[in-house]
Amino acid sequence: MSDGRGVPQVPAAQVPDGAYVLDVRENDEWAAGHVPGAVHIPMREVQARHQEVATDRAVYVICRSGQRSAHVAQALTAGGWDAHNVSDGMHGWESAGRPMASDSGAPFVA
Repeated sequence: MSDGRGVPQVPAAQVPDGAYVLDVRENDEWAAGHVPGAVHIPMREVQARHQEVATDRAVYVICRSGQRSAHVAQALTAGGWDAHNVSDGMHGWESAGRPMASDSGAPFVA
């Protein structure tokens, strides 16, 4: 499904295992819990750090609820990336029982 602007919308439960996940949340949100193996670039830094984002495969952009990631996915798509918005964000990731990692060791709070 697309958002009408050409950005595919994918619920967390349907993100392929081993996918390239770009987490655009703030540092404290990342530390509280994230997708294992995800690349972390806070939304406000994506433009300056776009060269760090993979160009050779699909990019699944995630935030807490799917709003910030939708904006980043749209910008990446406009720049030529194959970007997908994780429409339900980390809330959906947790609800789907997908694996999570935490820098702090504390329980994840979406």
